Amino acid sequence: MRLFVGINIEPEVRRRVHTAMQALRAASPDVRWVDESKLHLTLKFLSEQPESLVAPLSAALDKAAGQSRELDLQFGAVGAFPNFRRPRVVWVGVAPDPKLELLHHDVEVACETVGLTVDGRPFRPHVTLGRVDKADGALRQAARGIRVREVSPVTSVDMMLSAGGRYTVLHSSLLR
Repeated sequence: MRLFVGINIEPEVRRRVHTAMQALRAASPDVRWVDESKLHLTLKFLSEQPESLVAPLSAALDKAAGQSRELDLQFGAVGAFPNFRRPRVVWVGVAPDPKLELLHHDVEVACETVGLTVDGRPFRPHVTLGRVDKADGALRQAARGIRVREVSPVTSVDMMLSAGGRYTVLHSSLLR
C-alpha cells in the first residue's frame, strides 16, 4: 500500500487555489499539474507499506493529533524545488506556524513508534501544484507575483492511500 500522512484542504479553498493557478497552468501546459481534488499538504510520505501497519499507525496518529490544537493553513507565494532555474516541483507555500511545526514533529514521532524512519530534512510546508519534466522560461515568468491569499482550517490529520491515481482517506485523526 502506497501511503502518506497529510492535511486535506477544504474543498472550497482547493477550488480557489486551483483557480488562482489558471494562468500558470496555461503558460506551462507540459507540467504535470495536480488535479484540484488531490491538493493537500503532505506531513510524511510513507511509500509502500504493508496493510498490517494501518491499525498501529492509526492509533499512533490519534495520539499525536490529540496533542495538537486545530490551526489554519495560510497560503502564500508560488515557488519551485529546488528553484525556478531547475524546477522539478511547483508549489504554493504555506506560512510558517509553530502549531504546524509541532504537528509535523508529532507525526514524525508517531511514525517512528511504529518502526518508520524519521525524515531528517527540514519541514518546508507547501502544497504541490505540479511536477516538471522539462523546464521552460514561461513557468518562471508566469509564477512571478502570484500570491494565494487563502486560509484553510485544519481539524484532522489523514492517513491516505494513493492507488490508481486516486487518494483515499484510510484513517482520520482529529486535532483537539
